[in-house]
Amino acid sequence: MIRLNELDQIPATMPCPYNGTKVSNDQLETFISASLNQEKLPMVILGANWCPDAQCLEAVMQLPSVAQFIAEHYEVIRVDLGEYDINMDLIECLGMPSQEGIPRVFILDLQGEPINLETNDNWRSARQSHPQDIFDYFQSFIKKRPST
Repeated sequence: MIRLNELDQIPATMPCPYNGTKVSNDQLETFISASLNQEKLPMVILGANWCPDAQCLEAVMQLPSVAQFIAEHYEVIRVDLGEYDINMDLIECLGMPSQEGIPRVFILDLQGEPINLETNDNWRSARQSHPQDIFDYFQSFIKKRPST
């Protein structure tokens, strides 16, 4: 496992990566296909800027060590759920019943199938997690990645 270092510091101002854009099922499928064509695992993050746990997760993902690792192994799409009033149907497209509680992280394998349905809601309490634990979670799916 890669360990975080002294350059990996959470910023004082939390990021707000969500912009209220509606994402269609076709756009999600196009994202997944493009990720698979690059032989990277698709990662779909469902969140909202009002959520401190979604902001904390994003802050960890922007740490230099984490960002480099994510860029090497994953393609990421961030989907805004607003006040649970947009894009909720995408949760069902990813293999789960539509439900509240964010952020949710869906990781798909190289066949486009979700591989973390049991743990996609782990980061609903991201601000109570150590950044290394969040990073280790993302690293753990690369170890499980089948060879191509």
